[in-house]
Amino acid sequence: MIEQDLLAYEKELNMKGVELIAGVDEVGRGPLFGPVVTAAVILPKGYKLDGLTDSKKLTSRKRDSFYDIIMKDAVSVSIGIKGPEVIDEVNIYEATKLAMMEAIEGLDVRPEHVLIDAMKLEKLDIPSTSIIKGDAKSESIAAASVIAKVTRDRMMDEVALKYPEYGFDSHKGYPTKGHVEALYKYGLIDGYRKTFEPVKSIINGSVYYGKKEKKARKRKVERPKVDA
Repeated sequence: MIEQDLLAYEKELNMKGVELIAGVDEVGRGPLFGPVVTAAVILPKGYKLDGLTDSKKLTSRKRDSFYDIIMKDAVSVSIGIKGPEVIDEVNIYEATKLAMMEAIEGLDVRPEHVLIDAMKLEKLDIPSTSIIKGDAKSESIAAASVIAKVTRDRMMDEVALKYPEYGFDSHKGYPTKGHVEALYKYGLIDGYRKTFEPVKSIINGSVYYGKKEKKARKRKVERPKVDA
């Protein structure tokens, strides 16, 4: 199996005279709780960190290690955060875009080109390239992925210290079975996304049926009674 060159996109831009390249990624589109966090990272030209890839494929210890290295070696790093209020107001997709713009605008150095994981930023006035699964294809995006992931995870760890019964240190706000059970048992606290299920149903006092339950209910057909 041929190992993918995570600097391929960066090298192509370098050949065109572009040196200041920012990688941008997000973490936290799926959780029921907390903000969506984005990061923009400009690495030195030709910078290679062995083992760096999509943060989801790394262990927590490895992410923490890479986080410290990237923060030390990067030309510039910036974080963008949009909380539940913004997510509920404009939807998670648009909130993610706003957070990405915030991260890019917060860089100490203006990039000449931006590599973005999957999403397109129509309002960005800097040349950009959207790359599907970019965190596994670009060194710059992979670096941003690690910074965003560690930043958000640490935020959730802080919440866990205040509300240990919810288990935020393990599920990080994502809708795991244990998290949903804790949510029904202990109720809502500040930080939940009110437009996300089952939070929305809990607020409305209605019953929420998950995707699997809905499919099961749809398939279930009562058999007509037959007289003997």
